[in-house]
Amino acid sequence: MFGIHDLPLFIISCILLNLTPGQDTLYIIGRSVGQGRTAGIVSVIGIMTGVLVHTLLAALGLSVILATSAMAFAIVKYAGALYLIWIGVRFLVQPDGSGEVAHTADQTRKRWKIFSQGVLTNVLNPKVALFFLSFLPQFVSAQTQMVVVPFIVLGLLFFTTGSIWGLVLVYGASWLSTRFRRRSSLGRVFKRLPGLLFVGLGIRLAFSQAR
Repeated sequence: MFGIHDLPLFIISCILLNLTPGQDTLYIIGRSVGQGRTAGIVSVIGIMTGVLVHTLLAALGLSVILATSAMAFAIVKYAGALYLIWIGVRFLVQPDGSGEVAHTADQTRKRWKIFSQGVLTNVLNPKVALFFLSFLPQFVSAQTQMVVVPFIVLGLLFFTTGSIWGLVLVYGASWLSTRFRRRSSLGRVFKRLPGLLFVGLGIRLAFSQAR
């Protein structure tokens, strides 16, 4: 169907991959802890939108550029690393401005900002692009004529499983952070934790290698 084979195996693989801690997982937890449940949900949507972008790039073969060009891989990698560090620094210098998004007067603008940052942090991770380039074709039939269609279907399935797991992380992290924030000393730590987390993710991405 849709030029896809071994669909149950793909779904199981998606679930297992979603459960494996990675940059996206830590990003969602960081947003949920630092800004609350609404920000966490918006970040999930942003990251999963980035997944769809990677899916389309893999379908069109554009991800091959990252796989074959060390310079292109490095440019995207360092751009993503600097972006994560920039987000983290903003959290650290403005810790008091990281409250629950749903309670602010300009919530629409802040939600859009969180969404776009989620998209960019995912899109600017070249390792994710290489992953989709190598993972999705394994479930696409070699006889299919419309190559883009099975890629999109598989990407939407990954989007669905990833979103469900992302929401579980959001509700769990926001619930825990709410409880700990009631203690003043821990509350100050939780305000700065996302900033340190994002800076760490940026440094980790900067030193990562294509595999």
